[in-house]
Amino acid sequence: MRYRFLGKSGLKVSELCLGTMSFGTNWGFGADESESLKVAAAYAERGGNFLDTANKYHEGETEQFCAKIMQDNRDRWVLATKYTLSTHPGDPNGAGNSRKNMMRAVHDSLKRLETDYIDLLWVHAWDFTSTPDEVMRGLDDLVRQGKVTYVGISDAPAWVCAQTNTLAELRGWTPFVALQVEYSLIERTVERELLPMADAFGMTVTPWGPIAGGVLTGKYTRHPEPSDTKRAGGNERRLTEQNLEIARVVDAIADEVGKPSAQVAVNWVRQQPHDIVPIVGARKVSQIEDLMNALDWELSTEHLKKLSEASAIELGFPHEFTTRETILPVVYSDVHQRIDLPDAVTKRLG
Repeated sequence: MRYRFLGKSGLKVSELCLGTMSFGTNWGFGADESESLKVAAAYAERGGNFLDTANKYHEGETEQFCAKIMQDNRDRWVLATKYTLSTHPGDPNGAGNSRKNMMRAVHDSLKRLETDYIDLLWVHAWDFTSTPDEVMRGLDDLVRQGKVTYVGISDAPAWVCAQTNTLAELRGWTPFVALQVEYSLIERTVERELLPMADAFGMTVTPWGPIAGGVLTGKYTRHPEPSDTKRAGGNERRLTEQNLEIARVVDAIADEVGKPSAQVAVNWVRQQPHDIVPIVGARKVSQIEDLMNALDWELSTEHLKKLSEASAIELGFPHEFTTRETILPVVYSDVHQRIDLPDAVTKRLG
């Protein structure tokens, strides 16, 4: 396991993050405490140090499991948790991005996690009601109090991320150092605005769902059972014919290189031209070991191209407008082919 800096911070995290949404049983699925600790131990043995959880996962049980994972060596772990989602039924202030919910959520998380600080606190989702200054000032207060060390934002539009980070930089508050989004071969719409925004602000991207809930593992394409789609466990939205065709391309390349389909899917994500640390989860030790083995090899340029072409999306306006042959000489001059354009431009030009 190699390490990289998280955004513009000095914090070093492993190149794969261990997601813990499958740690717990309160939602009727997932790994029990014993198996969760074994998965985390296998990850740590390989050098992993980045643990991602949330106060909502399994209604707090997951954070309790994380406390057990870290109990013998808290400072070794980079602990990330989240607030926003409802944890107090019947209480209108028990959810959202407000300062009240933020402070209560962090207080409760610290108790469940049995620690006095959180390395990275994520805004779990933008609620479109709390103002950017309320959120960013509240997060900065938590950092100044020593309860939180860094902050990140998850599941929010690019314009929100840009507005909040610009505000933080202007006011001297703590900015977001990382962005968490869904990103995989079957979910690439973040390439339109979110990933370029993260590049511009120097934010690390931690994609969740790189294997698309199992769709890109061969589970539904290699030897599918008639009842598989009925047991999709929330994956129904992903099981379109278009997505299954992308999964078949993943399977074909996996067969060519002699690796599992899941590793091909993870490597496509981590080899994209951005600062990326994929989040991988597992209910069994064998699953996390399989995913970590993706670090031992990389996809060829040819295979990356084939996968990207099979899953390509339309970037839309203004991305495709500004890369037209008739527009390039107008925007960048008639000698644009001899200009070393910024990375943000060359990425769009392909």
